[in-house]
Amino acid sequence: MSLTDRTGRTLRRGLPRLDGVPLLVPVALTAVVLVAGVFDAVPENMIGGLAVIVGLGTLLGPLGNRLPVISRIGGGALVCLMGPSILVYLGAFEQNTLDAVTVLMKQANWLYFVISTLVVGSILGMSRQLMVGGLVRIFPPLIAGTAVAVAAGLGTAMAFGYDFHRALFYIVVPIIGGGIGEGVIPLSSAYASALGGEPGSYVAELIPAAIIGNIVAIITAGALRRLGDRRPALDGGGQLVKSPDAALVTRPPEVSDREPNYAFGVLTITGLFVFATLLEHVVHLPAPVLVIVLSVLCKLFGVFPAVAETDARAVYNIISRHFIYPTMVGLGMLYLPLVSVMGVLSPGYVLACAAVVLTMAATGFVVGRVIAMYPIDAALVTVCHSGLGGTGDVAILSASQRMNLMPFAQISTRIGGVSTVISAAWLIRVIPH
Repeated sequence: MSLTDRTGRTLRRGLPRLDGVPLLVPVALTAVVLVAGVFDAVPENMIGGLAVIVGLGTLLGPLGNRLPVISRIGGGALVCLMGPSILVYLGAFEQNTLDAVTVLMKQANWLYFVISTLVVGSILGMSRQLMVGGLVRIFPPLIAGTAVAVAAGLGTAMAFGYDFHRALFYIVVPIIGGGIGEGVIPLSSAYASALGGEPGSYVAELIPAAIIGNIVAIITAGALRRLGDRRPALDGGGQLVKSPDAALVTRPPEVSDREPNYAFGVLTITGLFVFATLLEHVVHLPAPVLVIVLSVLCKLFGVFPAVAETDARAVYNIISRHFIYPTMVGLGMLYLPLVSVMGVLSPGYVLACAAVVLTMAATGFVVGRVIAMYPIDAALVTVCHSGLGGTGDVAILSASQRMNLMPFAQISTRIGGVSTVISAAWLIRVIPH
């Protein structure tokens, strides 16, 4: 039996397909890339790194979305993050393969490009009213969620025998500190300065809680998405603030039927990031935070014409639809070291980490509902404070299929993380050990 596609080509019935492409094609290409790693033939540059993560992401993402149980608690995002991490832990990847991904993710900084695209594209594509309303209202659930989560984490950890000092500084704080680069690393330096010793020894003690918290946050995001499917009234689908005006629903500006100029879109996104990097030396705020500020100001004051906003949104659509799972693969391979987690796993430790995250989400849900936000979206933004910085934001929003919440998630993560690090650096000097 055969059938004919839109171009008139004859196709065999029954061949497994992935987004219209025969499954054999991505499987064969990914296999070639992985075999090349055995012979040290994967180029250690952007081409080689993209070949690895796109190949694995193309296969693992859809697989995770079809697995029973897993599909309900994170699906493709969870599999793309945890699968490669487990394979690295088991030594399944050749060093050449890992080096190629390292060049892409760390030296070329692919993650920052993805995050900048999601931030700029989503902000320029939403209405001014909803943007302002969302920015103003994310702080009450964030502040309340953080306070209640700290109390819940401390109570749970101390119930399992951890002392107050250990519970606060080595379990709760790393989870809400803003990730590894922005949280764990500066925390380790602050702890070493206050308590003595080398920062590296503290990193090993802080990372496990951050990783476990991130995994719980991803699972929570998947569960919230399922709740939204069953209770649509609670779910804004990426819109934080309830609005009676249908014209305010988040969408890209409709300017014409012209084909988007993706080069202009990339220029808008990267230009704003470079400008933010320049301002970083003046205002002493991280470039990812300044990108949010610049994008908001550009939207508020109409700096870019509507066609330029459309071009940026078009790049956003490509990245959010097709490159999130590959990015998750790269994060799992490099930023989720399971070897650090295995040595501290215990029921009490895991439950304490889970208590921080679940309480954060629940508080965000309740407070968001009280102040006329969509509870599920408010909970998702709030729970991003317990993720691994930008890495966690991508994973959490991917699991919940809410990538357009990235600007608010970044504020939750960055501002919440910086506040946590500063507070912990001061408290560890004044609270007796």
